[in-house]
Amino acid sequence: MQYERLKKGATPVLAVCYDFDRTLTPDDMQAQGFIQSVGVDVKEFWQQSNALAVQNDMDMNLAYMLNMVKRAKGKFYVTRGALNEYGAKIRLYNGVESWFDRIDEFAKERGICVEHYVISSGLKEMIEGTAIAGKFRKIYASAFCYDEDGVPVWPAQAINYTNKTQFLFRIEKGCLDINDHEGVNEYIPPEKLRVPLRNMVYIGDSDTDIPCMKLVTASGGHAIGVYDPENRKKSKVYNLLKNNRIRYFAPADYTEGGELDRLLKAIIIKTAAYEKLEEKHVEDLAEMRENMQ
Repeated sequence: MQYERLKKGATPVLAVCYDFDRTLTPDDMQAQGFIQSVGVDVKEFWQQSNALAVQNDMDMNLAYMLNMVKRAKGKFYVTRGALNEYGAKIRLYNGVESWFDRIDEFAKERGICVEHYVISSGLKEMIEGTAIAGKFRKIYASAFCYDEDGVPVWPAQAINYTNKTQFLFRIEKGCLDINDHEGVNEYIPPEKLRVPLRNMVYIGDSDTDIPCMKLVTASGGHAIGVYDPENRKKSKVYNLLKNNRIRYFAPADYTEGGELDRLLKAIIIKTAAYEKLEEKHVEDLAEMRENMQ
């Protein structure tokens, strides 16, 4: 099968990758309507899911997905359409809906193309139901496989911890299709990488983000830890910074002129300057090789 593989173009690309729950929204997406509709307390639902995982030596994401289907049985059908509808009810942090166009325009004016990606342990179907779904180049998230009636019959994807990092390499090499295994493992010379890791921003809030944060930070990119702007609890971001998982932290407030807005714009400005220097370096390397043959 032939997969689309994006190539490096004349305009440098900055990939901004987001976790979803408690990064773009204040709460777990399942706790914003779905869990309540099956008649289970939110805390109890997660306890049941975690117990199911422990009892069966099971991935915790697969456990919560199974628990969703089990708890809805006899009450309503969990369908793709129903999950999209629950996604439409998800509350977003302040400024999120205007954030993407605003950042894109700022970057475009400085010769940078920004692409937005979700890399989340949450449900793809719910994210696809949100008002911002169309702003992402790709949504990588846990998902169900459905029968002809749109009813889940099996997990299609379960995304968590270290397997989140594969998507950074997919973005880096321009092979975005989740089944393009050959492309993601192909060697590409550093100067031909579509989005080198130094041109990535990873925004997240929790332990599931640590592998991506660590990879991006170690590769010269920018990992940002966010915290809830209402309760302002910073213990998680302090630990992430202490352990060199992130370089910066900010409240999850996406409004224009806010701390996160200013931070990402500073990263865009830095990227624009660095890429001009990198372009000069690559030109000099090419000239050297041509004249030393």
